[in-house]
Amino acid sequence: MGLEVLQRFVNGELRLDEPMSRHTTLRIGGPADGWVAPRTIAELRGIVAVCAGEGIPVVAVGGGSNLLVRDGGVRGLVVSTRLLRRLERLGPTGVIVEAGVSTGKALHAATEWELGGVEFLGGVPGSVGGGLVMNAGTYLGEFKDVTVEVASVRIADGALVRRDNAACGFRYRHSDLPPDEVVVEATLHLRPRARADIEAEVRALRDRRHEREPKGLPNAGSIFKNPPGDFAGRLIEACGLKGRRVGGAEVSPKHANWIVNVGGARAADVLELVDIVRAEVKGRHGVDLDMEVKVIGDNLH
Repeated sequence: MGLEVLQRFVNGELRLDEPMSRHTTLRIGGPADGWVAPRTIAELRGIVAVCAGEGIPVVAVGGGSNLLVRDGGVRGLVVSTRLLRRLERLGPTGVIVEAGVSTGKALHAATEWELGGVEFLGGVPGSVGGGLVMNAGTYLGEFKDVTVEVASVRIADGALVRRDNAACGFRYRHSDLPPDEVVVEATLHLRPRARADIEAEVRALRDRRHEREPKGLPNAGSIFKNPPGDFAGRLIEACGLKGRRVGGAEVSPKHANWIVNVGGARAADVLELVDIVRAEVKGRHGVDLDMEVKVIGDNLH
Protein backbone atom coordinates (compact mmCIF):
# COMPACT_ATOMS: atom_id res chain seq x y z
CA MET A 1 0.00 0.00 0.00
CA GLY A 2 1.34 3.44 -0.92
CA LEU A 3 1.39 6.22 1.61
CA GLU A 4 -1.22 8.09 -0.44
CA VAL A 5 -3.87 5.65 0.83
CA LEU A 6 -3.35 7.04 4.34
CA GLN A 7 -5.23 10.15 3.22
CA ARG A 8 -8.55 8.61 4.21
CA PHE A 9 -7.33 8.02 7.77
CA VAL A 10 -5.91 11.52 8.29
CA ASN A 11 -7.79 14.55 9.60
CA GLY A 12 -4.59 16.42 10.31
CA GLU A 13 -1.78 17.03 7.83
CA LEU A 14 -0.23 14.45 5.48
CA ARG A 15 2.61 15.37 3.14
CA LEU A 16 4.58 13.14 0.79
CA ASP A 17 8.30 13.52 0.02
CA GLU A 18 8.48 16.16 2.75
CA PRO A 19 11.84 17.87 3.44
CA MET A 20 12.65 17.31 7.10
CA SER A 21 14.64 20.54 7.08
CA ARG A 22 11.23 22.19 7.52
CA HIS A 23 10.71 20.35 10.78
CA THR A 24 14.00 20.68 12.66
CA THR A 25 15.36 23.75 14.41
CA LEU A 26 18.74 23.07 12.75
CA ARG A 27 16.95 23.49 9.38
CA ILE A 28 18.71 20.34 8.18
CA GLY A 29 17.36 17.04 6.87
CA GLY A 30 16.56 15.12 3.71
CA PRO A 31 13.02 14.19 2.65
CA ALA A 32 10.73 11.80 4.48
CA ASP A 33 8.69 9.46 2.26
CA GLY A 34 5.69 10.69 4.22
CA TRP A 35 5.08 13.11 7.07
CA VAL A 36 1.87 13.24 9.08
CA ALA A 37 0.60 15.33 12.00
CA PRO A 38 -2.54 13.76 13.52
CA ARG A 39 -4.90 16.00 15.50
CA THR A 40 -5.93 13.43 18.12
CA ILE A 41 -4.43 10.42 19.88
CA ALA A 42 -7.17 8.24 18.39
CA GLU A 43 -6.25 9.39 14.87
CA LEU A 44 -2.57 8.72 15.56
CA ARG A 45 -3.38 5.22 16.79
CA GLY A 46 -5.38 4.48 13.65
CA ILE A 47 -2.59 5.67 11.34
CA VAL A 48 0.04 3.67 13.22
CA ALA A 49 -2.14 0.55 13.15
CA VAL A 50 -2.60 0.83 9.37
CA CYS A 51 1.15 1.25 8.88
CA ALA A 52 1.82 -1.76 11.13
CA GLY A 53 -0.53 -3.89 9.09
CA GLU A 54 1.07 -2.84 5.81
CA GLY A 55 4.70 -2.98 6.95
CA ILE A 56 5.28 0.76 6.59
CA PRO A 57 8.08 1.94 8.91
CA VAL A 58 7.07 4.67 11.37
CA VAL A 59 9.37 7.17 13.09
CA ALA A 60 8.05 9.62 15.68
CA VAL A 61 9.33 13.18 16.14
CA GLY A 62 8.37 16.05 18.42
CA GLY A 63 9.09 19.73 17.89
CA GLY A 64 12.40 19.08 16.13
CA SER A 65 14.50 21.08 18.59
CA ASN A 66 16.68 18.16 19.65
CA LEU A 67 16.81 16.37 16.33
CA LEU A 68 19.26 15.85 13.45
CA VAL A 69 17.93 14.19 10.30
CA ARG A 70 20.54 12.73 7.96
CA ASP A 71 20.78 14.03 4.40
CA GLY A 72 19.27 10.94 2.80
CA GLY A 73 16.01 11.52 4.64
CA VAL A 74 13.68 9.02 6.31
CA ARG A 75 12.10 5.95 4.75
CA GLY A 76 8.50 5.30 5.63
CA LEU A 77 6.27 7.65 7.62
CA VAL A 78 7.36 10.35 10.05
CA VAL A 79 4.67 10.96 12.67
CA SER A 80 4.77 14.41 14.21
CA THR A 81 2.94 15.05 17.49
CA ARG A 82 2.86 18.82 16.92
CA LEU A 83 -0.97 18.99 16.68
CA LEU A 84 -1.60 17.05 19.90
CA ARG A 85 -2.21 20.14 22.03
CA ARG A 86 -4.57 19.22 24.84
CA LEU A 87 -3.61 21.00 28.06
CA GLU A 88 -5.97 20.79 31.02
CA ARG A 89 -5.90 21.19 34.75
CA LEU A 90 -6.79 18.02 36.67
CA GLY A 91 -7.91 18.81 40.19
CA PRO A 92 -6.00 21.25 42.40
CA THR A 93 -2.44 20.21 41.43
CA GLY A 94 -2.70 17.89 38.43
CA VAL A 95 -2.16 18.71 34.76
CA ILE A 96 -2.81 16.60 31.66
CA VAL A 97 -0.66 17.68 28.73
CA GLU A 98 -0.37 16.18 25.25
CA ALA A 99 2.95 15.70 23.52
CA GLY A 100 2.60 18.53 20.99
CA VAL A 101 2.18 21.26 23.60
CA SER A 102 5.22 23.53 23.53
CA THR A 103 7.31 23.75 26.68
CA GLY A 104 6.65 27.48 26.72
CA LYS A 105 2.87 27.01 26.62
CA ALA A 106 3.01 24.40 29.39
CA LEU A 107 4.99 26.78 31.59
CA HIS A 108 2.65 29.68 30.80
CA ALA A 109 -0.42 27.65 31.76
CA ALA A 110 1.15 26.48 35.02
CA THR A 111 2.04 30.08 35.85
CA GLU A 112 -1.53 31.22 35.14
CA TRP A 113 -2.84 28.46 37.41
CA GLU A 114 -0.24 29.36 40.07
CA LEU A 115 1.25 25.89 40.02
CA GLY A 116 4.98 25.47 40.51
CA GLY A 117 7.26 22.63 39.44
CA VAL A 118 7.90 23.31 35.75
CA GLU A 119 9.91 26.51 36.18
CA PHE A 120 12.82 24.53 34.69
CA LEU A 121 11.13 24.89 31.28
CA GLY A 122 11.97 28.59 31.12
CA GLY A 123 13.86 29.07 27.86
CA VAL A 124 13.87 25.34 27.05
CA PRO A 125 12.75 24.89 23.41
CA GLY A 126 10.67 22.14 21.92
CA SER A 127 7.58 20.18 22.92
CA VAL A 128 6.52 18.21 25.96
CA GLY A 129 6.73 14.86 24.13
CA GLY A 130 10.37 15.27 23.20
CA GLY A 131 11.09 16.69 26.63
CA LEU A 132 9.70 13.58 28.29
CA VAL A 133 11.70 11.19 26.12
CA MET A 134 14.99 12.95 26.93
CA ASN A 135 13.97 14.00 30.47
CA ALA A 136 14.67 17.61 29.56
CA GLY A 137 15.53 20.04 32.31
CA THR A 138 17.79 22.71 33.76
CA TYR A 139 19.38 23.34 37.14
CA LEU A 140 15.85 24.03 38.45
CA GLY A 141 14.63 20.49 37.77
CA GLU A 142 13.57 18.07 35.06
CA PHE A 143 10.54 16.15 33.86
CA LYS A 144 11.15 13.21 36.19
CA ASP A 145 10.44 15.51 39.15
CA VAL A 146 6.84 16.26 38.12
CA THR A 147 5.69 13.33 35.93
CA VAL A 148 3.11 10.93 37.34
CA GLU A 149 2.29 8.94 34.20
CA VAL A 150 3.22 8.85 30.52
CA ALA A 151 0.99 7.47 27.76
CA SER A 152 2.44 6.27 24.46
CA VAL A 153 1.28 4.49 21.31
CA ARG A 154 3.06 1.29 20.34
CA ILE A 155 4.23 1.43 16.73
CA ALA A 156 3.90 -2.35 16.31
CA ASP A 157 0.11 -2.34 16.65
CA GLY A 158 -1.22 1.10 17.66
CA ALA A 159 -1.95 0.01 21.24
CA LEU A 160 -2.01 2.64 23.99
CA VAL A 161 0.51 2.00 26.78
CA ARG A 162 0.61 3.79 30.15
CA ARG A 163 3.61 3.90 32.49
CA ASP A 164 4.05 5.39 35.92
CA ASN A 165 7.10 7.48 36.78
CA ALA A 166 9.22 4.55 37.95
CA ALA A 167 8.56 2.55 34.79
CA CYS A 168 9.72 5.47 32.61
CA GLY A 169 13.32 5.06 33.81
CA PHE A 170 14.04 8.77 33.92
CA ARG A 171 17.67 9.80 34.41
CA TYR A 172 19.96 12.60 33.26
CA ARG A 173 18.84 13.58 29.72
CA HIS A 174 17.49 10.11 29.10
CA SER A 175 14.60 7.77 29.81
CA ASP A 176 13.57 4.18 29.17
CA LEU A 177 10.56 5.25 27.09
CA PRO A 178 10.91 2.87 24.12
CA PRO A 179 11.96 4.21 20.70
CA ASP A 180 9.31 1.97 19.11
CA GLU A 181 6.53 3.92 20.82
CA VAL A 182 5.15 7.43 20.25
CA VAL A 183 4.81 9.47 23.45
CA VAL A 184 1.40 11.18 23.28
CA GLU A 185 0.43 12.42 26.75
CA ALA A 186 1.59 12.92 30.32
CA THR A 187 -0.01 13.55 33.68
CA LEU A 188 1.98 15.96 35.86
CA HIS A 189 1.76 16.68 39.57
CA LEU A 190 2.63 20.28 40.43
CA ARG A 191 2.42 22.31 43.64
CA PRO A 192 0.69 25.56 44.57
CA ARG A 193 3.03 28.54 44.21
CA ALA A 194 2.51 32.27 43.94
CA ARG A 195 2.64 33.57 40.39
CA ALA A 196 5.15 36.30 41.32
CA ASP A 197 7.56 33.69 42.72
CA ILE A 198 7.26 31.53 39.60
CA GLU A 199 7.84 34.50 37.30
CA ALA A 200 10.88 35.69 39.25
CA GLU A 201 12.58 32.30 39.11
CA VAL A 202 11.78 31.82 35.42
CA ARG A 203 13.07 35.31 34.62
CA ALA A 204 16.38 34.57 36.34
CA LEU A 205 16.73 31.30 34.42
CA ARG A 206 15.94 32.91 31.08
CA ASP A 207 18.36 35.78 31.72
CA ARG A 208 21.09 33.28 32.52
CA ARG A 209 20.38 31.26 29.36
CA HIS A 210 20.20 34.41 27.23
CA GLU A 211 23.68 35.46 28.33
CA ARG A 212 25.22 32.07 27.57
CA GLU A 213 23.45 30.79 24.49
CA PRO A 214 23.84 31.80 20.83
CA LYS A 215 20.94 33.47 19.08
CA GLY A 216 19.94 34.08 15.51
CA LEU A 217 21.28 30.92 13.85
CA PRO A 218 19.56 27.54 13.42
CA ASN A 219 20.68 25.11 16.12
CA ALA A 220 19.58 22.07 18.11
CA GLY A 221 20.55 23.35 21.54
CA SER A 222 23.18 21.43 23.47
CA ILE A 223 24.81 18.79 21.28
CA PHE A 224 26.43 16.73 24.04
CA LYS A 225 25.35 15.64 27.50
CA ASN A 226 27.43 17.01 30.36
CA PRO A 227 29.78 14.30 31.65
CA PRO A 228 29.59 13.54 35.39
CA GLY A 229 31.06 16.38 37.42
CA ASP A 230 31.90 18.60 34.45
CA PHE A 231 30.48 20.54 31.52
CA ALA A 232 30.77 19.53 27.88
CA GLY A 233 31.06 23.18 26.83
CA ARG A 234 34.03 23.76 29.14
CA LEU A 235 35.88 20.71 27.81
CA ILE A 236 35.24 21.66 24.17
CA GLU A 237 36.28 25.27 24.72
CA ALA A 238 39.48 24.13 26.46
CA CYS A 239 40.37 22.27 23.26
CA GLY A 240 40.22 25.56 21.34
CA LEU A 241 37.32 24.39 19.21
CA LYS A 242 35.06 27.43 19.36
CA GLY A 243 34.51 28.63 15.80
CA ARG A 244 35.66 25.34 14.25
CA ARG A 245 33.74 24.70 11.02
CA VAL A 246 32.94 21.86 8.68
CA GLY A 247 30.97 23.10 5.70
CA GLY A 248 28.08 25.16 7.04
CA ALA A 249 28.28 23.71 10.56
CA GLU A 250 30.17 25.60 13.27
CA VAL A 251 30.98 25.12 16.93
CA SER A 252 29.38 28.28 18.27
CA PRO A 253 31.86 30.99 19.30
CA LYS A 254 29.43 31.88 22.10
CA HIS A 255 28.81 28.44 23.62
CA ALA A 256 31.06 25.52 22.69
CA ASN A 257 28.38 22.87 23.31
CA TRP A 258 26.21 24.30 20.53
CA ILE A 259 26.70 23.58 16.85
CA VAL A 260 25.02 26.17 14.65
CA ASN A 261 24.05 26.19 10.99
CA VAL A 262 25.80 29.26 9.58
CA GLY A 263 24.27 28.59 6.15
CA GLY A 264 23.77 25.55 3.95
CA ALA A 265 24.95 23.03 6.52
CA ARG A 266 24.31 19.37 5.84
CA ALA A 267 23.80 16.66 8.42
CA ALA A 268 27.08 15.16 7.23
CA ASP A 269 28.84 18.43 8.18
CA VAL A 270 27.37 18.36 11.67
CA LEU A 271 28.26 14.71 12.22
CA GLU A 272 31.82 15.23 10.97
CA LEU A 273 32.17 18.16 13.36
CA VAL A 274 30.76 16.00 16.18
CA ASP A 275 33.43 13.37 15.46
CA ILE A 276 36.16 16.03 15.52
CA VAL A 277 34.95 17.41 18.85
CA ARG A 278 34.67 13.96 20.41
CA ALA A 279 38.17 12.98 19.28
CA GLU A 280 39.72 16.22 20.56
CA VAL A 281 38.01 16.01 23.95
CA LYS A 282 38.90 12.33 24.31
CA GLY A 283 42.51 12.98 23.36
CA ARG A 284 43.01 15.97 25.61
CA HIS A 285 40.76 15.21 28.57
CA GLY A 286 40.19 11.46 28.35
CA VAL A 287 36.43 12.03 28.38
CA ASP A 288 33.92 10.36 26.05
CA LEU A 289 31.13 12.78 25.13
CA ASP A 290 27.66 11.34 24.52
CA MET A 291 25.31 13.10 22.12
CA GLU A 292 22.19 14.69 23.54
CA VAL A 293 20.70 15.25 20.08
CA LYS A 294 18.75 12.40 18.50
CA VAL A 295 19.94 11.37 15.01
CA ILE A 296 17.58 9.64 12.55
CA GLY A 297 17.40 8.84 8.84
CA ASP A 298 19.70 7.60 6.11
CA ASN A 299 22.96 8.90 4.77
CA LEU A 300 22.94 10.41 1.31
CA HIS A 301 24.19 7.92 -1.27
